[in-house]
Amino acid sequence: MEVNFIFKIAAIGIIIAVLNTLLIRSGRDDQAMLTTLAGVVVVLMMIIPQIRELFSTVKDLFDF
Repeated sequence: MEVNFIFKIAAIGIIIAVLNTLLIRSGRDDQAMLTTLAGVVVVLMMIIPQIRELFSTVKDLFDF
């Protein structure tokens, strides 16, 4: 896993946190929740291939 990948996830988290704060302060709580949920889904979609690769590596490592 590269450091750039971690920075991308952190940047998405910061952007979502700022959007969430702005939407809550403007009284749009429902849109703030949906924005947070969308951010979580985007990060999960980025992480799933990395987890698949991890499991494949562990399987190959312990396969006799």
